Formats: sequence, structure tokens, C-alpha cells
Amino acid sequence: MDMEFINRESLDVMMFASLCGLLLLGFPVAFSLAGTGLVFAGIAWTMGLFDMSLFGALPSRIFGNSMTNEVLVAVPLFIFMGVVLERSRVAEELLDTMGRIFGSLRGGLGLSVTIVGALLAASTGIVGATVVTMGLLSLPTMLRRGYAPSLACGSICAAGTLGQIIPPSIVLVLLGDQISNAYVEAQRAVGNWSPEPVSVGDLFAGALFPGLLLVGLYMAYQMMTAWWKPDSSPAIPSDELETGDLFWRVLHALIPPIVLIISVLGSILAGIATPTEAAAVGALGAVLLGGLRVDEQHGSPIYVAACALVVMLVLANSMDLRITRNEIPADDLAAIVVAILASLILAWGTWIALLRIYAARVPGTGNSVLVEVMRTTMQVSSMVFVILIGASVFSLVFRGLGGDDMVHEFLKDLPGGVFGAVLLVMVVMFFLGFFLDFIEITFVVVPIVAPVLLQMDINPVWLGIMMAMNLQTSFLTPPFGFALFYLRGVAPDTVTTMDIYKGVIPFVLIQILGLVILSLFPVMATWLPKIIFG
Repeated sequence: MDMEFINRESLDVMMFASLCGLLLLGFPVAFSLAGTGLVFAGIAWTMGLFDMSLFGALPSRIFGNSMTNEVLVAVPLFIFMGVVLERSRVAEELLDTMGRIFGSLRGGLGLSVTIVGALLAASTGIVGATVVTMGLLSLPTMLRRGYAPSLACGSICAAGTLGQIIPPSIVLVLLGDQISNAYVEAQRAVGNWSPEPVSVGDLFAGALFPGLLLVGLYMAYQMMTAWWKPDSSPAIPSDELETGDLFWRVLHALIPPIVLIISVLGSILAGIATPTEAAAVGALGAVLLGGLRVDEQHGSPIYVAACALVVMLVLANSMDLRITRNEIPADDLAAIVVAILASLILAWGTWIALLRIYAARVPGTGNSVLVEVMRTTMQVSSMVFVILIGASVFSLVFRGLGGDDMVHEFLKDLPGGVFGAVLLVMVVMFFLGFFLDFIEITFVVVPIVAPVLLQMDINPVWLGIMMAMNLQTSFLTPPFGFALFYLRGVAPDTVTTMDIYKGVIPFVLIQILGLVILSLFPVMATWLPKIIFG
């Protein structure tokens, strides 16, 4: 029996090491996950250490956890929303406007990049699009104005990754689903068969203050750098800044993303809509905004449709719009009629917006903007869900070989108790971020360690936000930080790869400082969900 345990334990370790090796060699993530699991399942089966009947539950597990999971529907919707906004030139206008406001300050361009990154994070959440857009627009300007290449690159990369922690975020959606499942599993393991559910909305609310903390730390670092090394981030002379009609420029740039943020994030935090419903509203709002940006001279259909959408949201949350009742009061009947008219107006405005986006062309390619948006959304969504299926196979084999028991015993026996276990998991996730993508870590590591940690009476929302902030560093840590690759692809030849690496190191340290602060003050992540959701 001892020999069997040793063999199973060693197979688990070998399986995880083989997966890391395959990923480092560049094999596709989803096929590496599923393939490694199947190969080691076959090896263990020949040794009598694995029961192949476990795979009988795999189809229903995938169907139940993925295909019929309403929470995960928000993923393609948020991706669609982000891609549409990226194509709608919202970032360009925000950067130009913020540059005019803060450009006359020393370090002002760096501050404007961070603020725009936070606004884009709260309205799109797409790291690649944000980094590429700001790299194309801000980096040449910052270099031309005398900014140190490392500081300029670090500011852009760090601001672009804010979309991982500031809601709405794809990371928080995926983590919320995994943490919810892990929490239920952990509570059942300790005898609680009716645990309080943990939702994506809880993580959205919990991530708000830590996200703003990071924004503040980034800005504080840039202001300190501007004071300590004035030559690294000089101000733009006031006479070179065009400030005419600045007030209207600010309104024109800020109102659309702020309205979208309020409609999406505000509806979730107010308890009006679930994350999936809010994502649908956001996707629709992004389409309307995209149609308006294509032809602002004829914006009346879009404005009317947007007003109709607001009317529908208000009626849906203040009146009973069910039409299958036997008796409908007069006020409810009037509301139903108004809602039907508003939905028809919204459909008309959305159709016009879609036609405009379809007719618009992507510069340099000549392809339709709408076609490119749909293609990108399908590619990213397919990648996420194929990885999810591959991770389900890997996790099934890992657990079938007793990996969850091994991890539980290992973490439970660590010196330092709960603190030691959480610290080790955070350190492992941090170093895995050097080589693995956040999706891989979320689907592979979190299901293994989260149930064990949550059995130690740890707040699931706090743990989820700690993991989300830790995963954010995976975009900045060399050699495989995606934000570094995104910026390297659009940076001018005068900027070296070492400039980018040197620039992100202070921001990685700032993120670690943010993790330390959050670990010392868990109330930053737990207070708002408790206030909002009880």
C-alpha cells in the first residue's frame, strides 16, 4: 500500500513537470493539458493505479461546468465589448485628452497613461488591445518628449495590465467560477452541505479597491520618479499644448466610457444585473458606441437607441414585465407596452450601428471592422474554452492519482499554518507566471490548491483577489510576459527589449507591494462585497 502511494505521488509530480516542459517547448496549451493527462492516465492504468471509469463522468462534467454555465457566457461578451471599443478609437481620444490635461506637469504623460489604462480596464479589460493601442499612440510621444525609454515602456505595460484586476475582467470571471466551485467543494469536505455561494459579482466588488490601490501606487511611483530624476519624465511646455475647447474635449472623451462603466459595473455592484446580463448590456452599448464613432454627424439613431436601452433597464428593475400572468395591473401593462416599443427602437438603432461598423474598414487591411471584431472574439473565446476542456482532463487524472490528497497533506503540514500555506501558493503562482499564461494557471493550479486553502477558514473573496492580483504579474514577468511581447511588437527600433524588461521591474515590485498590503488588510477586498451583497 505504501508503494502504491509512492508511485501515485511520483506520477502526479511527473505529470505536472511534463506539462510545464511541454508548455516551455511551445506546444499548444489545450492539447498539452489533455494529452499529458491521457498519457499519464494510460501509464497509471497499466500499473493498476488509475481507474479508467473516471473518464465516464468527463462529458457530463464538461457539459455541466462549461457548456451550461451561465457565468462563462460573460467571457465572449466581455471580449466582444473590449474588441469593439478598441476598434472604436476610444483609447486614442482618451490618451489625447489626458495628455493635454496632465502634459504640462513633470511626469504628466506617464500619469495620463495610467489614468487611461484604468479607464480602459474598467470598460474593456482586454490587455493586448490596451497595450498595443497605448504603445502605438503614447510611446512615440513620450520618447519624443525626452522620457526615459524604460520608464515609458514600464508605464505602458503596467497600465495595460490593469484590465486583469479592475472589473469587469475576464480573469475575475474565470477565477470567480473556479473559486465558487472550490469553495463549495471545501465546505462539503468540512461538513457544511449548504454553504453561502460565492459569485463573480463578489469578486468584482472585492477587486475594486485593490485595483484602485494599484493605480494609486503606479501614479505615486511616476511622481516620485519625476521628482527624483527630472530628466526621465520632463513636462511638455504649456505653449505647445492646444487647450482650446478642452472642456468639451474632456466631456466627449470621458462620457462614453464612463456611461459604459456605470451601466456594466454599476448594474453588477447595485445588484440589478448578474455579470452575464451586464456583459450583454455592455456588448450592446459597445456596438452603439462603435456605430456612433463611425458617423458622429448622424448620431440621432444611436442616441435614441441608447435612451431606449436606459428605459428598458429602468423598467426591468422597477416594474413587473411578465406577460404570462392571468391578471396584469394597468400600470404594469403600460410598462410592458413601453418596454416593447423601447425594444423595437433599440433593435432599430442597433441594426444601424451594426451596418455602420460593417461598412467601416480596418486601416491597412481593407477588411470590415465588424468581421475583424467577430473573428477576434471567436479566436479568443475558442482559446479560453478549449483550454478549459483540456484542463478538465488534466485535473481529472491528477485527482484520480490522488494529487488533491497529496497537495492537502503538503500544505496542511507546512510550518506557519495558514500563513505558510497561502505564502507558498502565492510564491508558486508568481514563479509560474514567468512561464505560463493566466488562463493556464487559473484552470490548472487554482482547482488543485483552492479547495485545500478554503478548508482552512480563508475568506474566498480575499483569496480570489489575491490570486487575481498575483496573476496580473504574469503579464509583466519576463521571459514570457504577454504585455512585453505586445509592446515589443509595436515599439520603435530605438527601444530595446532590455529597455522594456528594465522598465517593468519597478512595476512588478509595486504589484508585489500591493499583494503585501492586501494580505495585511484583507478588509480591502471583503468590505465592499459585504456591504453590497450582505
